[in-house]
Amino acid sequence: MSKKILLFGGAAAIILLLVVGSFSIGMFLGGGISEDETPVVSPSSAVSTASTVLQETVEGILETTSPQETSTPADLEQLFEPFWQSWDLVHDLYIDQPVKDELMMQGAIKGMMKSLGDQHSSYMDPDQYRQANMPIEGSYEGIGAWVDGTGEYLTIVSPMPDSPAEKAGLRPGDQIIAIDGEDMTGIDGSLVIRKVLGPAGTSLTLTIFREGEPEPFDVTLERARIVIPAVEYEVLDGDIAYIKLFSFSGNATEEFAAALEDLMDQEPVGMILDLRNNPGGERDTAVEITSQFIGDGVIMYQEYGDGSRDSFEAVKGGLATDIPLVVLINEGSASGSEIVAGAIQDYERGTLVGMVSFGKGSVQNWIPLVDDQGLVRVTIARWLTPKGRTIHESGVEPDIEVEYTEEDFLNELDPQLDKAIEILIKP
Repeated sequence: MSKKILLFGGAAAIILLLVVGSFSIGMFLGGGISEDETPVVSPSSAVSTASTVLQETVEGILETTSPQETSTPADLEQLFEPFWQSWDLVHDLYIDQPVKDELMMQGAIKGMMKSLGDQHSSYMDPDQYRQANMPIEGSYEGIGAWVDGTGEYLTIVSPMPDSPAEKAGLRPGDQIIAIDGEDMTGIDGSLVIRKVLGPAGTSLTLTIFREGEPEPFDVTLERARIVIPAVEYEVLDGDIAYIKLFSFSGNATEEFAAALEDLMDQEPVGMILDLRNNPGGERDTAVEITSQFIGDGVIMYQEYGDGSRDSFEAVKGGLATDIPLVVLINEGSASGSEIVAGAIQDYERGTLVGMVSFGKGSVQNWIPLVDDQGLVRVTIARWLTPKGRTIHESGVEPDIEVEYTEEDFLNELDPQLDKAIEILIKP
């Protein structure tokens, strides 16, 4: 099998539905986002006035403030005085009357979420909420890329093997700033995805911002039905087991275990776990797969705003807890991939080779607001490695940094894989 096929070949076809939620890197531009995420519930048709919602919100805060919180009800009432003063000034003095109360209220929520300085916490107004929950017409087809929809722009995490996105040269980190000439600034990621999805055979033009390029540039793609591989594996020359995991989907644990058992039966001298361009998926699946290599101890922590943590321990019965191991990561390795890589590195269980990973290690909840006033996405936790290192934004640094260039790809070379083999066959 050629190195190009090892990296970019594919097999099992699946179709994902469009949902929105919390734990994984997220969305797939051939059908949806990861199935472990909490779905958004469709809104009803009722619409309330802004003043009622605002008053109820403030009153709710005042009524539910607990004794443990630093702000007393009186403190909060005083805190909101400038807000209500501004509200009244606009109603009394603004030149174009009447003002739209609901839009002002929605703008206030949007500003509040933006003030957190967290790109993954945001507000979706009622219209965007409805659009995000409208049924997608036709087949679930697109350009074939895993993306992060929680930032300012929809960002490519990794193109899928043999997809239009890969063939067009899209790379991890590319930001979609316009579609068919329409500016995507300020548009929620789930809505941008809907503009990218479409029937196979139809075309679209993406305007891409790529770090290091002097100007944004256009890429024209033809949509297709996307084939998503699950696991690929083989024994390489020198009796080295190679296993590539494409995502941490719901069935990945079983497929990975079956592949691992087959490989271990062939008594390899070492193993290469390839997590390059793996965008993540279910947290528990990542813990289970890591447990195949680490037989005991904490695999990861989930840390909350109050400092408390949930710990996730290794599952007993790992099949490859002693074999020499090299893990390949790159800029497209995210979320679940970073859980695995971080634990392997912390326990010195194996050697990480490649480039710094994507850096997605936070957990978001989507929470619908009262009276169909949209919803807010709030970051509620962060993932930490067994040694307490933060994954989010910093990523996981490889033990040995090796680049894999476009020229390498065109020449069917893989210096990262070569380095992994070299490490395992070293006398």
